[in-house]
Amino acid sequence: MMMQDALPGIKRFLKPLNLGASATSYVVSFLAGFVTHLGRMSASQAAQAIRTDARHRANVVRFLARQGWSGDWSALQRLAELLLGAEAARGGTWVFIVDQTLAGQQGQKTENTFSTGNRRRRPRNVRRFQTYTYARKSCHCFVVGLLITPGGLRVPSWRSYRTRGYCAHQSRPYRKQTELAAELIAAAPAPAGADVVVLGDTAFDAGCIRAACAARGWTWIVPMNPERVLAGPKGNRPKVRSLVEGLSAEQLAPVRLTPGQGPFVAQRRIARCRLGPKAKPRTYYVHGERRMVHSVGEAQVVFSSNEPPKRGQPVRVAKILLTNDGRRSVAETVELYTLRWQIELFFKELKGTLGFHQYRFRSFAKVESWVALCLVTFLYLEWYRATQVRRRRRTAKEKQWWGRQRTYGLCLAVRQRAEETELSRLADWLQTRTGRKRLKRLLRAARPLEYRAAA
Repeated sequence: MMMQDALPGIKRFLKPLNLGASATSYVVSFLAGFVTHLGRMSASQAAQAIRTDARHRANVVRFLARQGWSGDWSALQRLAELLLGAEAARGGTWVFIVDQTLAGQQGQKTENTFSTGNRRRRPRNVRRFQTYTYARKSCHCFVVGLLITPGGLRVPSWRSYRTRGYCAHQSRPYRKQTELAAELIAAAPAPAGADVVVLGDTAFDAGCIRAACAARGWTWIVPMNPERVLAGPKGNRPKVRSLVEGLSAEQLAPVRLTPGQGPFVAQRRIARCRLGPKAKPRTYYVHGERRMVHSVGEAQVVFSSNEPPKRGQPVRVAKILLTNDGRRSVAETVELYTLRWQIELFFKELKGTLGFHQYRFRSFAKVESWVALCLVTFLYLEWYRATQVRRRRRTAKEKQWWGRQRTYGLCLAVRQRAEETELSRLADWLQTRTGRKRLKRLLRAARPLEYRAAA
C-alpha cells in the first residue's frame, strides 16, 4: 500500500480517538500492516506497510512503548460506540462471551510470562543424545470479552493478566482472571436495558462473575464446575453430578440445531461448507431442573448429552449447564450456549489472519500496545462490514454475503478496495503535468534510504 488514506473510511473510523497527526500515522501503519502483511506479522511489517510513509522499525517499537496514544486504554470503548450506534435500537438477544487466550513466548527476560506447566518431558532414552538446550517456553495471557449484537457484529474488549511477580515489581494490585472478566462485564458497551446473556467456560464459574452480571441485570450460562454441590447442611451436600444417576431415557428430550437456521443465525459465523440443504444438523438430548445450588441459590440445571439415550440403560451426560435464567426454555439455553464457540473462532482469526500472537518484545508495555492495535484492526474490519451492510443500494444477497464474511474475507475486500483507490488516483495524476510531478515525488518518498536494495 502506497498512500496513507487508501484504507476505505479510515479517517472517519479514527476520528473519535482525537489523535494527533503523528499518532494517527503510526496507528494507520499498524492497521495496514495487520490487514495486508505477507507472512509473519512484525514491527517491520507495520513500518513498511505504507510505502510513502515508511519508517525504521525502531521508531515503530518506540511508539508501542509510549502508550500515550491510547490514553487509559479506552480507545476500543470509543470506537465501539461508533460501531454500535445503529445497533442500540435493534431488538433481540445480545451475547457477551468471556474467555482467555495465550500467546506463547520464549526467553527468560520476557516480562510477565508464566508457564502453563502442562508439558511432559521426553523419555530419558530419547534425550540421551540430545545436546541442544531449549529456552523455557512461557506465555502471556489475555482475558477477552466478545460482545455479539443481535445483527451479528462483534465488539472485542480485553484485560491483560499480570502475574504476581510482575505486579509486585510494578507495584500493581494482583487480579485473578475471573476478576478481570468481571471488569469486562461491568464495562461492556451494551446499551442499557438490553437482553444480554453472558457465556463462559468452566473456569468462569465464579462468584464475581455472577455478581457483575447481577449488577447489570444480565443472565449467565456456564458449564458446571465438577465440584459444584447442591444446597444443604454442611457435610451433607450431594454433588450436582449425582443427579445424573436418577435420570431416565424418557426424561431427555431431543433438540435439533441446524446450521444457518434458528433465532440466533445472525450471531453465528458459519463456514460455507456447512450451509445449504445438505447441512447436517446436530442433535442434543437435554433435560432441565430447577435446583437450589450451594453459593448460587435457585438456578436452572440443564443436563445435555450428544448420544441418544436407550431405555433401561444409564444416561451418559456429556455436559451440565448452569444458568440463572428462568424465562428461557431448555432448548433455547442449549442453543445459546453453542454460541460460546464463536470466541474460539475469534481467537483463530486473530492469530491466523491478523498475527495477534506474532510479536517478539521483552517489555510487556509494548505487548499491550500491540494487542490493542490488533483489536482496533479487528474493530475496523467489523465497522467496514457494518457500513457495507447498511448501504441502501445493496441487494439482500450482497448484504448476506457481507454479513457472513470472516476476518480473512474482510481483509481481502479491504485490500481490493485500497488497490482500486490507489490505481484510480494514479490514473488521474497521469493525466496532468502537475499530477505526474506529484507522482514522481511520491515514488521517491516510497524508497527510504534504509530500505533501498543494494545495487
